[in-house]
Amino acid sequence: MATGEPDQPVAGSHPTNGAAEPVLTRPIGLLAELTHRCPLGCPYCSNPLALDPRDRELDSQTWARVFGEAVALGVLQVHLSGGEPGARRDLVEITAAAHSSGLYTNLITSAVGITASTLVHRANIDRVAAMVELAIGLDASRVEIAHVQYYGWALLNRDALMPNAEQVARAVRAVEELRRLHHGKIVIDAVLPDYYARFPKPCVGGWGRRSLNVTPSGKVLPCHAAEIIPDLEFWRVQDHSLAEIWANSPAFQAFRGTAWMQEPCRSCARREIDHGGCRCQAFMLTGNAAAADPVCHLSPRHADVVALAARQHDVPYSFRTNPRKSDSGAAVR
Repeated sequence: MATGEPDQPVAGSHPTNGAAEPVLTRPIGLLAELTHRCPLGCPYCSNPLALDPRDRELDSQTWARVFGEAVALGVLQVHLSGGEPGARRDLVEITAAAHSSGLYTNLITSAVGITASTLVHRANIDRVAAMVELAIGLDASRVEIAHVQYYGWALLNRDALMPNAEQVARAVRAVEELRRLHHGKIVIDAVLPDYYARFPKPCVGGWGRRSLNVTPSGKVLPCHAAEIIPDLEFWRVQDHSLAEIWANSPAFQAFRGTAWMQEPCRSCARREIDHGGCRCQAFMLTGNAAAADPVCHLSPRHADVVALAARQHDVPYSFRTNPRKSDSGAAVR
């Protein structure tokens, strides 16, 4: 089993904006995106608009090296994801390499041919109880009731997927009752829409603090959606070790620590708790990745989020084309 001390600093970080050098902690989680290929075309897909083609995917030997470097860096857990990881013919070899390295290994799948899964949005949020009953029927020990996150393709469908405030309140009450009813039988995790929160979530535990993400083509990102922020420089595992990237990559240093923060985050008592919220969401909603996440009620742009949450339209979903047939991810209706 991999071991590590997540809170111990490692060498190699640099000062930001002339401020004191931020403490560089060890990461504990790795998201390994094995492929962007997928048999589905979900309107709530959070993968980027431009998908990595098959001929640029890392081979199994490179993934095995990355897993070993991750363990040396302190990572404890790897999530094998995509796209659909099952589209990789060498998935067994990749999974075995992750396990052999000592990483606690999860496979995140669309469930085609494997099992059942779901995301929550306006059309199904009132069926939370049925989702939990399905999980219990499958002998699951844990189920996540996760609302769609509005990144990538899902952002295009936000108005069609966003639940209203009454639906969210009902879902919160339902989850609380289901937890009481099934206590000791199943663990129920719930992730409700950011747009209805009072404070932002501490996205990935803070930028460059707890986790990293490797794309199918080898880019290493501080979070899954980081590529939407312009002018960030992402290093690749083909050119640098994971330790070098974690310590010195310009993308990881961009929002590490607190020196980059603007008001109200800079003087906020919660700046070391939620770390200013989601940088990608801040950029999408304000055009400024260093702004306070507008989900926070203290943000001067919070009223924009309230207005967006109230904007539900019954319009057709914009579906992705099947990436097996096209690498463009163009919309079909």
